[in-house]
Amino acid sequence: MSEAPTEKLTAAEIAELRPDTRLVHGGILRSPFAETSEALFLTQGYVYDTAEQAEARFKGDDPGFIYTRYSNPTTAMFEARLALLEGAEVARATASGMAAVTSAMLCQLKAGDHVVAARALFGSCRYVVEELLPRFGVTTTLVDGTDLAAWQAAVTPETRVFFLESPTNPTLELVDIAAVAKIAHAAGARLVVDNVFATPMLQSPIALGADIVVYSATKHIDGQGRCLAGVILCSQQFLTDHLQTFLRQTGPSVSPFNAWVMLKGLETLPLRVERSQASAVALADRLAGEAKIGKVIYPYRADHPQYELAKRQMRGGGTLVTFEVDGGKAGAFRFLNQLKVVRISNNLGDAKSLVTHPATTTHQRFAPEARAEMGISDGMVRLSVGLEHVDDLTDDIRRALKAV
Repeated sequence: MSEAPTEKLTAAEIAELRPDTRLVHGGILRSPFAETSEALFLTQGYVYDTAEQAEARFKGDDPGFIYTRYSNPTTAMFEARLALLEGAEVARATASGMAAVTSAMLCQLKAGDHVVAARALFGSCRYVVEELLPRFGVTTTLVDGTDLAAWQAAVTPETRVFFLESPTNPTLELVDIAAVAKIAHAAGARLVVDNVFATPMLQSPIALGADIVVYSATKHIDGQGRCLAGVILCSQQFLTDHLQTFLRQTGPSVSPFNAWVMLKGLETLPLRVERSQASAVALADRLAGEAKIGKVIYPYRADHPQYELAKRQMRGGGTLVTFEVDGGKAGAFRFLNQLKVVRISNNLGDAKSLVTHPATTTHQRFAPEARAEMGISDGMVRLSVGLEHVDDLTDDIRRALKAV
């Protein structure tokens, strides 16, 4: 069998290409079969020519693969491609988005450390901050993410990590990433940003000053409801000092098959986000004119309280629209149950339009007072806009609103 073909584009040349092109050609490792589509290496381990080579691999003197819990050729392609898009030095894939969040936090924290986090977080992220970290002696403080003075006031000599998501789930509230990064760095802390709602196409937290970016690749990166995966993007130094050993020893590794699905999903990510976002913009405007909808939240609408920040920080408003249906929980449920094209699901970033009632799903574990503090009302619904024709989505929503 012949040797693997030489790639004509160097890594440096690919880095100079536009994002859409990077997502097709970045990170490719072709086998000697010279396959067009990236190969799926569904293997647990690897063989060595000699015992000396095995020793060199484990010592780090030989760059080959050792064990798929550590690394895998398919996973490596996915990581390299997303790092190119994000502008990060390195990326590491995990089994899920929450595995990425938890690993990014635990790998750098120890008993006695302090974390400052925005109050408006996905329910599972709040669990990690409020319940999991304190079990290991890490203290935490939740703040209003939009209040820069609150971030500053929460800093202690033990503060090591700031954590936020922007836009937030499900209220689409924005946090000024660049400003929070300056506060974190002045305190000697690192900023971790969950960038799921914006996607790497619409927001670049590292360019804004973030140290670590995490994704649930299950969402837009797959975008077709197939597999779970997460990603952590960071510097080589952070990987070496904190993350690499933690991932290897604790094992939250992604399946090579799932990594391959995500790798192929990246090729169409720009097209899918662009189409879904265009429909989201139209739907937000149309919903704002409906009598039975009290409030529509979309970052790129001029009536969003942080519209100017959205225009400065993001390259688009995203694929999600949040709105309030009249009649509280009962009105929201009547609306949801009448939808036919849009389906009820707590997932998002899918080719199919999906809607959920946050107060009884993603944020149901919180007391009503805590949900109110986060801005989550009983009538609020979160719509993830898919790839259907926007007129069909509009008709479906308007038909369902008649039941409210």
